[in-house]
Amino acid sequence: MIRYLRLYLHFLRFSFSRAMEFRMDFFFRVIMDLCFYVTNIIFFKVIFLHTPLIGGWSEKQVLFFVSGYLLIDAANMTFFSNNQWALASLINRGDLDYYLIRPISSLFFVSVRDFAANSFMNLLCAIGIVFWAGLSGPEAFSIFQIVKYLFFLGFGLVLYHCLYVMLIMVVFWTHSSRGFSNMFWVMTRVMERPDGIYRGWFRRFVTTIFPMAIIASFPARMVFEPANLELALHFFGVVGVFFILMVAVWRMGLRAYTSASS
Repeated sequence: MIRYLRLYLHFLRFSFSRAMEFRMDFFFRVIMDLCFYVTNIIFFKVIFLHTPLIGGWSEKQVLFFVSGYLLIDAANMTFFSNNQWALASLINRGDLDYYLIRPISSLFFVSVRDFAANSFMNLLCAIGIVFWAGLSGPEAFSIFQIVKYLFFLGFGLVLYHCLYVMLIMVVFWTHSSRGFSNMFWVMTRVMERPDGIYRGWFRRFVTTIFPMAIIASFPARMVFEPANLELALHFFGVVGVFFILMVAVWRMGLRAYTSASS
């Protein structure tokens, strides 16, 4: 574990050094993501001009939920996105060989090697939005509830990464340029709405089979709804199952992988 931590610290140092060489990109990404955050908050503000509840949640609760999925997006952009975008190319071109010969987990290496330092400021802004949404207004949450929310969102981030990477790893067999990543981006719209609006078979699908709806909604529900053991077990169970599935699909993909030296 210590070896992996030291390696990751080297990744961080390299990434920040490189980001400072392209300062225009650094500041442009900050501005671009701030616009994304403001647009999402305004979207729900406008909806609440016409209704008091969405999926059974008040405006205060929905804005707290929105701050959560914005934080997951920012964290993914910071820790994983550059690596996710490069994965299909590594597989198709045979460049994955470089990662396989290293004396560490190849999945760890391809997942976190490139830290997006130019998105780090956006991550800090997203954390600030979580505290703003939690502490503002007459129904303010406690610091403990906000920290608890951040803890659960960490598991939501893991699930987000697992789902995305599994769809990209289809490239091992299809040799397409993106795998099924377009399907993932379509389904992110499900994550950006409270899970309470979904009903019937579609709700079961987006909370179990392709569980995008639980990534940010369940952490929010575990904070401002009464304690629910079934909800917590479902959430952590799904995260655990999809993490195991990601590792299993990676190993199957490596068996099908044709390296550059083949």
